[in-house]
Amino acid sequence: MTTAEPGVPAAGRRDSRTRSPVWLRAEPTRTRRKLPLTRERIVGAAVDLLDEHGAEGMTMRSLAQRLDVTATALYWHVKTKEDVLDLAVDEIFGDVPVPDVSDDWQEDVRVLVRAWRGAMLRHPWAPGLIGRPMLGPNVLARTEFLQSALLRGGCRGLPLAVATRMLANYVIGASLTEATWHRTADPRARAAARDHIAANAATYPTLDVSGHLDDTRWDDDVLFEEGLTGILRTAAQAGLPE
Repeated sequence: MTTAEPGVPAAGRRDSRTRSPVWLRAEPTRTRRKLPLTRERIVGAAVDLLDEHGAEGMTMRSLAQRLDVTATALYWHVKTKEDVLDLAVDEIFGDVPVPDVSDDWQEDVRVLVRAWRGAMLRHPWAPGLIGRPMLGPNVLARTEFLQSALLRGGCRGLPLAVATRMLANYVIGASLTEATWHRTADPRARAAARDHIAANAATYPTLDVSGHLDDTRWDDDVLFEEGLTGILRTAAQAGLPE
């Protein structure tokens, strides 16, 4: 997907496959404004726009307007919209506290993952963006904590990589599903879906008996916690000595 816009300097139109990650480039110190336009100001405005309009609704032009600068001024600090999105994702990861290390590695993982889910739900545009390598300091610090907790649980090598991926995919997927539903669905839609299953119980007997899509049986928090427990149980078993 091309993110550069018409009129963007050539440096801003570089192929994203060849550009170096934003985290590996120093922020230029040059400024032409009395009120400095900094990366911090850009990211803060970007998060606000993303919260209001989502990733598709945020453009470099709208970001420049929010900051009351020209689009060209932005390109002294960020090269593409992809840079802005990467920075914004890392910014909201900063809202996820890094827990104190306890003697219960599973509880440490729970505390981190719960807060991670909370940040995703507060910023529903974020889960859909976490599909590429993230090198931001906030993301890396929390991933470091996650893996160190799993390591204390006995996961090493392949089991450590698998457990990390299972937890990351779980919280991202759960948050994406919940955020999308809460943002777009009519409150009556799930009830109608449940009624449809009940009315066709002969075709969907397992779904009917299991209470699929029945919010009155288990809410999202309960389902999330139970799923997390299952993943941690698997990780603990993988960490047992052979």
